[in-house]
Amino acid sequence: MAAADRARLPAVGIDIGGTRTKSVALTRGGDEGLDRATHVVHDTPDDLGAGLVDHVRRILRDLDVTPARLGVVVPGLVDDRAGQVQWAANVGLRDLDLRALLTRELQLPVAVGHDVRAGLLGEHRFGAARGVDDVLFVPVGTGLAGALLTGGRLVTGSVWTGEIGHVVVDPEGPPCGCGGRGCLEAVASAGALGRLWSETTGARRDARDLLGAVGAGDSRAQRLLDAAVGALAGVLAPVVAAAGTERVILGGGLAQAGERLREPVDARLRALLPGRTVQVRLASLGDRAAALGALVLGQEQEQVTA
Repeated sequence: MAAADRARLPAVGIDIGGTRTKSVALTRGGDEGLDRATHVVHDTPDDLGAGLVDHVRRILRDLDVTPARLGVVVPGLVDDRAGQVQWAANVGLRDLDLRALLTRELQLPVAVGHDVRAGLLGEHRFGAARGVDDVLFVPVGTGLAGALLTGGRLVTGSVWTGEIGHVVVDPEGPPCGCGGRGCLEAVASAGALGRLWSETTGARRDARDLLGAVGAGDSRAQRLLDAAVGALAGVLAPVVAAAGTERVILGGGLAQAGERLREPVDARLRALLPGRTVQVRLASLGDRAAALGALVLGQEQEQVTA
């Protein structure tokens, strides 16, 4: 099929998460908008490794499209350029040439990437980073990571690129899932704040409960949030300074806190970076960002292979 014919068919982006798989088909390309986008959500199979191709085929059937191009993103250690997944614990994939597998089984161009970097691409094309080419995207959810756009180019580097959540900010701090102690993710992620607030109150709580308590004037909750914001800004500031970042986009579950998160991060970054003008914005695409970014990856893959 000629490239001009393929361009008229839908592009599809698939974001495979540990619990849910979000997918989107955009029946017109470019930057015109999302009014022709179709979204579907599926549970991610427990046995994804054995049923990955069938899972993707089921998604395409439910989207009711025959795509000309496909982008697929996963969490974990991903080599974007090679299209390989080294280790994605949340979805049970290890040492998998995902691009080669899907290209062979589906017979179409496939791009593979990391879910956080894809989230930045989605926000850059369709959301809060649109029109800005030097951006740091930081989803603050159960975990915490970052993705960087410089001069309009996504920074991919090694499989460890963007793993800012595992910078140690308090050597005597709480244990982290990576095996270390006091990592940023262990003190400033939504998961960490929920755990810390549960320990403080003696009852099972999550980050939303903590933020509600902040809004109600609870000084204990405010101290926890202040410490998390200070740690987060302390890690982000050197990245912003080194990369010349113009806009920081805060996403993930904690971004639902809105101005209670954005304002203190903005104030702390301004204090750490005097004389710099750095805009701090909230992500606008929610949990669609990575799927839309996967779609962008698929479009770019089409351009390369056409």
